Amino acid sequence: MRIGYGWDSHEFKSGIPLMIGGVKLPHDKGLAGHSDGDVLLHAITDALLGAIAAGDIGSYFPPSDPRWKGANSRIFLQEALEQVKRAGYAVGNVDSTLILEEPKIGPHAKKIQQRVAELLGISPNAVGVKAKTPEGMGTGNAAIAHVAVLLEKITPDSKSR
Repeated sequence: MRIGYGWDSHEFKSGIPLMIGGVKLPHDKGLAGHSDGDVLLHAITDALLGAIAAGDIGSYFPPSDPRWKGANSRIFLQEALEQVKRAGYAVGNVDSTLILEEPKIGPHAKKIQQRVAELLGISPNAVGVKAKTPEGMGTGNAAIAHVAVLLEKITPDSKSR
């Protein structure tokens, strides 16, 4: 068993779509980043890589590389999952907390949960999606994601995922 932790943050910016957990959310601003700025998928990617001591998202997809400009963060997550598989592990569960003033995540949490589960190849009941507001702490122009993952060792008698 391995545990990984990841976090990410991005500033809101006008004129780009808001992607969180692989889901496009209705909002007047998106998250600025070299890729699509999906703060949740970036944090999950780092948590997966960290759990197997395989570096971080930037070591695989440096922001200085123009190939990743505007890239779908699903690509990053898929690479992290491949690294996890090569190390002999499978995702057991993921727990996440999003911190942002708006939009409210509650109405979208189930859709995000389902999409993350689909991308990870696990059951939606193995994906926690929670959201908090920064309560006046000055982060109203950004979104932050914290993620913990549990990886389970793949054994010959394990169910294939």
